Amino acid sequence: MIVDCGVYQEGHRSEGSQDFAGALERARSAGGFVWIGLHEPTAEEFDLVAREFGLHPLAVEDALKAHQRPKLEVYDDSLFAVLKPVVYEPDSDTVSSGEIMIFLGDAFAVSVRHGRGAPLDAVRDRLEREPLLQKEGATAVLYAAADAVVDHYLDVATELQTDLEELETEVFTPDAGGSGRTASRIYDFKRQILEFRRATVPLTAPMARLAGTGASGSRVPFVEEGARPYFRDVHDHLTRVNESVEGLDRLVSDVLSAHLAQVGVQQNDDMRKISAWAAMAVVPTMIAGIYGMNFEHMPELHWTWSYPVVIALMAALEVVLFRTFKRRGWL
Repeated sequence: MIVDCGVYQEGHRSEGSQDFAGALERARSAGGFVWIGLHEPTAEEFDLVAREFGLHPLAVEDALKAHQRPKLEVYDDSLFAVLKPVVYEPDSDTVSSGEIMIFLGDAFAVSVRHGRGAPLDAVRDRLEREPLLQKEGATAVLYAAADAVVDHYLDVATELQTDLEELETEVFTPDAGGSGRTASRIYDFKRQILEFRRATVPLTAPMARLAGTGASGSRVPFVEEGARPYFRDVHDHLTRVNESVEGLDRLVSDVLSAHLAQVGVQQNDDMRKISAWAAMAVVPTMIAGIYGMNFEHMPELHWTWSYPVVIALMAALEVVLFRTFKRRGWL
């Protein structure tokens, strides 16, 4: 549905109307821009906007279907950018992502939001509080949205760092819990890191291009030249986020390796104990088995003290084996 239509001019915002062509004409005549906001629009709702602003059909298809990677595409009459805001769920320690598609053109911006975690209300407030930002035209919408999304990435990275520290404590604390549960938590955490990386890593190239630090370094159409320093700031923050994500991914892999090593050591220790007790059980069993054979001519078979001597021998051998294994740490 259509959430908002605002006309920004001379540092002020005024409500637009459903007559998008009229709002666009009013914005252009005043040297401002119009911003149309939509949330999970239907094809019929978006078709009206697409026709009024001349949006490319391929970009329109992407905006309707969602599930896009962060990207930046230039068409004849507009610029199409995709951002993926992320939300951290403290109750379940999970990361989920939404999508923001932004079309920029001559004095207009059209945003399409899917899912949760889209901070566009805060972006509108910021544009109203910072009139100087509006001097960059419709580019200010893309910058403010990207800045809000990337800044929230930093918050999510901090939350994930806290979760990782808890995992490290669980792994390296003796008797902290079952190995199966710990391994499952580590695997789930790695999946959250992967979900986070899907939002942050692909955004690096578009931000570098908008900042003028990409491979070509050429100007991006429909983006004001004066906005480049703003996008460079966003790109710097995104670089910090990606470094943090890479560090988290390496650390969680190290934690998983350490956990598996601990499980292997524990299994070896258990096998040593089992082997030691089995060895202690074999000795008396062997002696009893020999003297239990039905042979008539056996040493000390008819001796009066044979039974207590054999029992004493068994006990002495058991004591020797027990002390030996105990000294070596097998028991």
